[in-house]
Amino acid sequence: MSKRMKNCMLLIAFGVALYACLNNFGSVIRFFQDIGGLLLPIIGGMIVAFVLNVPVKGFETLYSRLFRKINFQPKNGPLVMLSLLSTLACIVLIVILVSTMVVPQLISSVRSVYLTIQTRSPQWIAFLSEYGFDTTWITKQLSSLSLSQIDVEHIVQNVLTGAGNFLSSALGIATSTISIIVNCFFSLVIALYILLSKKTLGRQCKKLLYVHVRKPIADCIYHVATLISKTYSKFLSGQCIEAIILGVLIFISFTIFRIPYAVLIAVLTGVLSFIPYIGAFFACFIGAVLVLMVNPLQALLSIIVYQVVQFIENQFIYPHVVGGSVGLAPLWTLVAVLIGGNLFGILGMIFFIPLVAVLYQLVKEYTNKKQAMQQAAAAAAANAAQKAKADAETK
Repeated sequence: MSKRMKNCMLLIAFGVALYACLNNFGSVIRFFQDIGGLLLPIIGGMIVAFVLNVPVKGFETLYSRLFRKINFQPKNGPLVMLSLLSTLACIVLIVILVSTMVVPQLISSVRSVYLTIQTRSPQWIAFLSEYGFDTTWITKQLSSLSLSQIDVEHIVQNVLTGAGNFLSSALGIATSTISIIVNCFFSLVIALYILLSKKTLGRQCKKLLYVHVRKPIADCIYHVATLISKTYSKFLSGQCIEAIILGVLIFISFTIFRIPYAVLIAVLTGVLSFIPYIGAFFACFIGAVLVLMVNPLQALLSIIVYQVVQFIENQFIYPHVVGGSVGLAPLWTLVAVLIGGNLFGILGMIFFIPLVAVLYQLVKEYTNKKQAMQQAAAAAAANAAQKAKADAETK
């Protein structure tokens, strides 16, 4: 069978398969959902391994330098194991510190905000009413926050009449919770095995790629995969370091100036700083609103202190500690945040930034390569013209 006939047969087979899939679109979707459910622990494990590989690589570099100073070269397996254990120990330590120090402060801050709303709401409503604002909806919402107005008997009656639905819902929730816990457990186990054998898996994947794919295409795929890995690793490590530094600086500054809700605003800053430029603005705005409920003058002071701290961090700390992170200009960062947020919400806003950085780097490399080829062709044409002119003059 000729090559042209094979291509025609493949095209016909593809058309028939596409027609069958479109006629049974619901069944196809359910099939892929079932396959996704089966592969969910594996996909989750790969994602967890990819994220944990950032601190693991950092510990590997640190331990390699320390061992090099004492003229000791450990094998790759024990070094990865030591780095993985150090990463897990740091995660456990962070969880303990957050649960014992940050969480109680957050709870007290939230309670303080609730009490402030309850005590100051009559003054706000009176102030708005003086200027002609309709405060009916605000009054209704604030009254619903009062714990004293909860009808306990009505709640008990609803619970008793809906006991069957409640039990069935509870059983469904328990089943889904157990399924989530099991999937998370297997994902973590798979992630640990991937991290422990990442060198072997990398060699195997590279071998499969270059054996079954032509070398130019394999080189392109390998380059793109390497670029994606490096970009996402730099982004995750850079944003984590920036979040910790900026949150600590905000907490120290607000504590020095005795601005309320220092812990709450610092945590909000650390979480929202994963969204560059826009996240810090939202954290500053939310913090100013919270402080405004206590003292309007301190709200203005909180904005000034926040902007000064952010300026110092962006100008003097971030370039030295994090560098350019993914090396993306502010304009393209904002474009990535807007597109990712509209498509996938908060996660899209975060993970579209390195994705756009990868696309930007690939387009830049292709453009530079194309420009170099054009310049080489122009230089060759110019040399050929000069040579032809010189030959004509000699004749």
